[in-house]
Amino acid sequence: MLAALPLQETTKHLLEAIQQSNWGAIQFIVLYSLTTVAFVPGSLLTLGAGAVFGLVWGSVWAFLGATIGATLAFLIGRYGVRGWVSRRIANDSRFQAIDRAVSQSGFKVVLLSRLSPIIPFNLLNYALGVTGVSLKDYVLGSVGMIPGTVLYVYLGSIAGSLANLGTAQLANSKLQWAVRIMGLIATIAVTLYISRIARQAIESVAAEEAVLGDRQ
Repeated sequence: MLAALPLQETTKHLLEAIQQSNWGAIQFIVLYSLTTVAFVPGSLLTLGAGAVFGLVWGSVWAFLGATIGATLAFLIGRYGVRGWVSRRIANDSRFQAIDRAVSQSGFKVVLLSRLSPIIPFNLLNYALGVTGVSLKDYVLGSVGMIPGTVLYVYLGSIAGSLANLGTAQLANSKLQWAVRIMGLIATIAVTLYISRIARQAIESVAAEEAVLGDRQ
């Protein structure tokens, strides 16, 4: 029956069941993790965390669920499809250079990417798994999700109930505008930063190839 319902209604039904459960927090974290792996948008779940658990605990559980799900997706991307992708780009020196740059500055790239709303969250999880970024830097960089998570949980907490999710508006909220501005700055920063380190890496690869060519 749930499968026939729209995604939003299905999510609300699941959240209602979680709200009535003694193991609600654990169930929510598991649900959030699985939906992240399955490419299901997490915005409604994050709003629901605020309505069900309140601002503080809602933020904690949503962040944990998102981080666990993102890490699982990263590992699937790295060990499940990395070989196939690597074969497809084996002769692409540009990707190899960017891959090397990300492996050297992984934390900064992940952090800025998480702060930036322009990069789809679920897609980014898998894409970073194909790069050389370490698991440690990837997980630590997830703190960049905190501002956006807190904002959505806050919106959910002021909705008052699960039935009102998505209807609460904070057009004049200083918090909302602060997060938007932070996201814009992060978007610009991540674009410039990745462009710079990628350019430097490409130049380094070109220089190495030139040296090898001279030796031959």
